Amino acid sequence: MISELYITGAGVSADSGIPTFRGKDGFWTIGSKNYTPQEMATRYMYENNPEEFLVWYYKRFAKYRNVLPNNVHKWLANKTLITQNIDGLDGKAGNTQYIAIHGRLDKVTKYHEQGLTVDILDAPWSLIANECPDEKDKKKLSKVLLDYFKISISTKKPEKMKSLKPFVLLFDEFYTNMYRMNEAEIWMQKAKKIIFLGTSFSVNITSIALNYGLSNNTTIEIVDPNPINLELENIKYFKMTAEEYINNYINQKN
Repeated sequence: MISELYITGAGVSADSGIPTFRGKDGFWTIGSKNYTPQEMATRYMYENNPEEFLVWYYKRFAKYRNVLPNNVHKWLANKTLITQNIDGLDGKAGNTQYIAIHGRLDKVTKYHEQGLTVDILDAPWSLIANECPDEKDKKKLSKVLLDYFKISISTKKPEKMKSLKPFVLLFDEFYTNMYRMNEAEIWMQKAKKIIFLGTSFSVNITSIALNYGLSNNTTIEIVDPNPINLELENIKYFKMTAEEYINNYINQKN
């Protein structure tokens, strides 16, 4: 059994300077000139317009590659943890076993059919930044991105098992074992308590975890300054930040 399973969302990384996805300045409020964020963050866009997809992804996410973990990440370093965040801050904080269920900003894979297992590689963000230090130079940035992601500048079409793709689960993709989905479900089934920290409950993994928890009569806690009332029984709400919650947790243990 797992005594406590933590499932974290974007709210946990806000104190590290990373915007939440659906807040006022969040990632899903900022698209491109022609597309909404929900249209940009798709496999369809990567396959059909990789140039625009990569420029958008680089400007919105790669800029946070050097951000440091905060106190919450450090406290979670020895916990059983599934995070929806791709920022990699839990790994930087020292958690070696956590599941990054939506992928990782610092990694890429070869472009492949979903369901296959391929190698996870280091992302070339620093090399790209060195070659194109001015991200406002879209023409040069586009060329450099296509080059590093091994996409032909003439066809502008990614090639399977040759081109690279950010290791991130996009809106129109499904959970696979590349993202350790089977392992995550085993953790959910074995958990005696599931604690949700800083999540808006707007993605599938939270629904999956809730279903497991409710089916198994697992203790469920939701921690958020403005928690969504799921109108379900046997859920305890903590209207506070993740850091306030862990401070209370520590004080109770002492």
